[in-house]
Amino acid sequence: MSFNGERSAASAGGDGIAPTVTRDVRSLADGDGPSMRGAGLDASIPVAEADESAGSVQLAHELDATEPAKPGPLLRLVQRQEVAFAAVGGFNTALGIGLTIVWLAVLGDNVPPSVAVAAAYAVSIVVAFVLHRTLVFRVRGHLVRDFVRFVAVNSGGLLLNMALLELAVSVWHFPDKPAAVVVMALVAVASYFGHRHISFRRRPPVEPDSAVG
Repeated sequence: MSFNGERSAASAGGDGIAPTVTRDVRSLADGDGPSMRGAGLDASIPVAEADESAGSVQLAHELDATEPAKPGPLLRLVQRQEVAFAAVGGFNTALGIGLTIVWLAVLGDNVPPSVAVAAAYAVSIVVAFVLHRTLVFRVRGHLVRDFVRFVAVNSGGLLLNMALLELAVSVWHFPDKPAAVVVMALVAVASYFGHRHISFRRRPPVEPDSAVG
C-alpha cells in the first residue's frame, strides 16, 4: 500500500512538473526569462534576426548620411537659410579681397597679379565650402562629392557673372558699375539655389517601414 501510494504521489508530482518545465523552456526561447546560454543551453541567434539587425545598422548609416543635421548657431540666430547664405557669402567676399591683397604683398612685383588672385581663390573656396556646409546647409557625409559639386557651381557662377556683365555693358549698353551690382546679385541668387539643389543636395530620408517592406 505504501509503495503504491508513493508511486501515485510521484506520478501526480510529475504531471505537475511537466507543464512548468514546458512554460520555462518557452519563456527562455521567447527571451522573457534568463539567458538560455547562461542556463547551460547553447542557443544561437536565428539567421533572420541577424539579417534584420544588420539591415537596421545599415539603414541607420544611410539615414545619418542623408538626413540634414539640426540647425546650427547661425541658423538659430537668423532663422532663415537665405540670410545665412548671404552672411557667409559676404564674409567670404571680404576674405577673398583680403587674401588677394596679402598675396600681392607677399609675391611682389615679379609675379603677375593673376597668380595672387588664383592663390586667394584657392584658399577662400575651401573656407567657403566649410562654412556653407556647416553653418548654412548643415549636411553630413559625401564630403568629396559635395566639394566637387561646390567648386563646379562656384565656377559656373563666375562664368555666368562674366557673361552677363559683358552682355549688359557691351550689348545693352548699361552703365558698367550699376550693371555689375545687379549681375552680382542675380548670380548670388542663382548660386544659392545651385548649392542647395546641386552641391549639398540630399535625398529625403527613407522611412523604416518602407525600407523593411
